[in-house]
Amino acid sequence: MNIRRLLAVWSAKFIGFACRLTGKQGVTLAGQIALKLDPKILTELAGEVREKVFVVCGTNGKTTTNNLLCSAIEAEKKKVVCNHTGSNMLNGVVSAFVLSAGMNGHLDADYACIEIDEASTVRILPHFKPDYMVLTNLFRDQLDRYGEIDITMNLLKDAMHMAPDMTVIVNADDALSAYLAMESGNAYVTYGISEQVFEESIVNEIREGRFCKKCGEKLVYHFYHYSQLGDYECPSCGFKRPDPDFDASNIYAGGKLAFDVEGRHITANYRGFYNIYNILAAYTVARTAEMDLKHFNDVLYRFNPQNGRMEQFEIDGTHIMLNLAKNPAGFNQNISAVMEDETKKDVIILINDNDQDGIDISWLWDVDFDRFKDADVNSITVSGIRCQDMRLRLKYVDIPSALEPDVEKAIQERIKNGTGNLYVLVNYTALYSTRNILKKLEQG
Repeated sequence: MNIRRLLAVWSAKFIGFACRLTGKQGVTLAGQIALKLDPKILTELAGEVREKVFVVCGTNGKTTTNNLLCSAIEAEKKKVVCNHTGSNMLNGVVSAFVLSAGMNGHLDADYACIEIDEASTVRILPHFKPDYMVLTNLFRDQLDRYGEIDITMNLLKDAMHMAPDMTVIVNADDALSAYLAMESGNAYVTYGISEQVFEESIVNEIREGRFCKKCGEKLVYHFYHYSQLGDYECPSCGFKRPDPDFDASNIYAGGKLAFDVEGRHITANYRGFYNIYNILAAYTVARTAEMDLKHFNDVLYRFNPQNGRMEQFEIDGTHIMLNLAKNPAGFNQNISAVMEDETKKDVIILINDNDQDGIDISWLWDVDFDRFKDADVNSITVSGIRCQDMRLRLKYVDIPSALEPDVEKAIQERIKNGTGNLYVLVNYTALYSTRNILKKLEQG
């Protein structure tokens, strides 16, 4: 046994244990130390996965899709390595493998389900070559970190070239993702929704994929699902939405989700139309990898999206939903999920501008906050470092809000004086701390 690998695994496990004792996440630190002690550790441990390695990329939905895929595979009685926490850069991926390794330095796993940040793919794929990549969607996200979408697409294209034998599982309804997969040279499998689910939306959403990546002509859409997702074609060069290999039909999105695919009826006990895409993506990649998924509906019944992705809490008689909202497309879908709930509710919006959030918060002006007027919202409280900016944004659409920079105080006040139905929408760096607050309050 390589002494460096043993030292790296033991050190990572000690750091992970110490961080848990002190209430800190510590996942990326464990991976960072392990990689310094043994630069080959990710390659070697990934090589010990007995069957397939899946990676999940895309602007929105990575964590939910990846964790759902992991749960579906575990229901097939398989052992899985997974970065459940959403730590999706190089150190976080290393940590997922080393913390899953035994004290002998070896990995006992049939599959690996690894979420990867799009910009980190070119740093991670030199260490191992996945069998499958899921590409959920490509939206504008953190302009000061990623730049325009073209930069992200170029990075993903380079990553796909690093793994020419990898099959790409792609959302056919996103023109940007579909174009990338079709032009990559990799084998690809598509999923999507071919039927129009909603009446033509009056929401003036920002549509990132309006122009054909092949020739530059403006795309013609037969209908939209949301943002740029829908049924599109180019009137000039013939580029168009590919027919999905896994096509969801008979869509229902209300207090629960339901759809049919491959003659199966799929149901889930949570809301948010965008989650149909997440469920369909996980289903598609598992079926493409020739899994039966006999227990898929059972998995969905038990599945509580964690790490702040539609995660639910019950505190002193108040039902609380925590969700991540970090870019215009994601926030608009959060608003849609709130509107699916026809009962009266309170909303807390927390906006930070730390480095991981992106210090440019101009994206708030591309979110359709005026839709909250039709959502039977009792109150909106703004919180976080940029709470004043959020309050100003709401003022411009004539929506009053209360100001409370301390999110714990805001939550406690709404538990005491609210409707008993609370949505907490936060951007990235607020997610972990807010979740800890809610777990602490829930445990009493």
